[in-house]
Amino acid sequence: MWGDVMIMISTGTHRCVKIDSAPDALNRDLCVPCGRDVRSGKRVSADSMRGVCRHTARAMIPKALLAILAGVSLTGACTANSSPVRTAIEAAVADADISGCSRASPTTLAAVPRRAKPDCPRSRDIHGLSEALRRVYVRSGGHPLWIDSRGPTPQALALLARLRAADAYGLRPEDYLSPALAKIADRASVDASAGTDQAVRRAQSDVALSAAALRIVSDLHFGRVDPREAGFQLDTPRQPFDLAAAVERLSVAEDAGSVLAAIEPQFYHYQLLEAALRRYRELSQRPDLTRLAPLVRPVRRGEIYAGAPALRRLLIAVGDLPASDGAAAAPNLRFDAPLAGAIAKFQARHGLAPDGVLGEATYAALTTPFAHRVRQIELTLERWRWLPAFDSPPIIVNIPEFRLFAFRSTADRKASILQMDVIVGKSYPRFQTPVFAADMTYVVFRPYWDIPYSIMRREMLPSIRANPAYVAEQHLEIVAGQTDAAPALPVTAQNIAALAAGKLRLRQRPGPDNALGLIKFMLPNHYNVYLHSTPAHQLFKEPRRTFSHGCIRVSDPVSLAEHVLRSAAGDWTREKILAAMNGAATRRVSLAKPIRVMILYGTVLATESGDVQFFNDVYGGDRKLEALLGLPPES
Repeated sequence: MWGDVMIMISTGTHRCVKIDSAPDALNRDLCVPCGRDVRSGKRVSADSMRGVCRHTARAMIPKALLAILAGVSLTGACTANSSPVRTAIEAAVADADISGCSRASPTTLAAVPRRAKPDCPRSRDIHGLSEALRRVYVRSGGHPLWIDSRGPTPQALALLARLRAADAYGLRPEDYLSPALAKIADRASVDASAGTDQAVRRAQSDVALSAAALRIVSDLHFGRVDPREAGFQLDTPRQPFDLAAAVERLSVAEDAGSVLAAIEPQFYHYQLLEAALRRYRELSQRPDLTRLAPLVRPVRRGEIYAGAPALRRLLIAVGDLPASDGAAAAPNLRFDAPLAGAIAKFQARHGLAPDGVLGEATYAALTTPFAHRVRQIELTLERWRWLPAFDSPPIIVNIPEFRLFAFRSTADRKASILQMDVIVGKSYPRFQTPVFAADMTYVVFRPYWDIPYSIMRREMLPSIRANPAYVAEQHLEIVAGQTDAAPALPVTAQNIAALAAGKLRLRQRPGPDNALGLIKFMLPNHYNVYLHSTPAHQLFKEPRRTFSHGCIRVSDPVSLAEHVLRSAAGDWTREKILAAMNGAATRRVSLAKPIRVMILYGTVLATESGDVQFFNDVYGGDRKLEALLGLPPES
């Protein structure tokens, strides 16, 4: 009833199935491979076959029936006269620990009780690695990918080399290479016709290497943990990615490095950061560089500092002092002009005020071990992997950097990015700016500030109760409605009580003293966080700018308005924007199309000039991510 099913025996070792027709409603997962010698796995030429082997592209017939008719396993491998290796591969796939979290045997690849470590980042298979491993061997017809009759293939050896060097990507080699798997390259050739024990070991080795390949492919493309567990609520869809196909490409590639590079994020600054990782990993092999003489008091230009020679060596090593300047003054204990200039450059790269003075904060940054800088880079690379490719020019805010980047194209190149300083939320948990993504859809000129109830109750209500005139002095209004047109109510005891109960609300009138400044940029989200200008311009001079209640204050609102309104109706020139900001009316202007805004968190930036900038972990995001990844102490 399923059409014409014909079993054809072409040789004593070859079997295939011809399916002429089958109903669409049946299982489509299985395509019986043909044209292979089932013992060696090699293709059989047409001339050597005693019959014509044919099958449809996708045989649509229940797997159980097909297994009865043709002796086919659920991985798609022929079981009639099947080699021990392919039989063992199916068992190895079924028992594989794709997460790499098992307490695996250090000396064998045999199955062990799969008790995942509680802190293993891959203990939940969120990217479907188990299913991808099954697909790898379905597509191969149950044949090994990495090991043939002569032993490991060149591609297997190349992959093993990449796994050993996983730290070049900011990953840990031990997450991919068990001691037993690492020894594959050292083994003598494997005899494909050997007994069952040898076949089992061969199958386990092949499947273990495929599982390791899947892990590093997934980790490089998606990252090692679910971003949401680290507080990244981006909710931006990723393009589909075929993990199994990537492993297949690795198994036949001439250059494993090129395949992995294509899998990684394609951002230019990701690539710059990987290059910086290599440099700082080399520096971490010289821990003596960051050991400076104690700082008794701040050292200024022209003063004597016993650690000046060591300080010059350090600044030369990190690129802040030209080698020629350092060599000329190598034994000099004086904190001279070139040294002060190098300190100012170092300070600028580390989020410090670039005053050229060797003070306490600068000394702490100078003596931070390079192993810590390596860890910062590794964690920031992980966060880059969480980002989707840009399908339109975004706006990005990096919280620890206190910096906004408005892209003019989807390429992350400095020349096409508008940049400006920002102020973000305070370090207290309830005031921290969240990490999320949303679409900016409109701007408001001369906005009211609708004061959140929590801020009003905690920071303003006591002053209003003590002095009702405080409302007028701060240009505030008590209102009943939810719109800007709601009329102001008198400041009476009854209305203050209703305000305290949340029945009325408090707002600040538009004007130069309004906390939102003269323009706000709206990206509707459940955090009620948006971008806006500010009357407190002096705060942008501070190196650590954590002053807001969570919203983001921008230092150049006019340029940002030009950027987001460049295609909006009304020909929004700089002059027109300034006129609207300083006019008399509140005005809302919709963007021509939404702009994706991504509020991110990264404590390192590798720049196009070659400098590497490090930022303080202001919200403890690095510590949290370290814990999620189960990383060992820095070394």
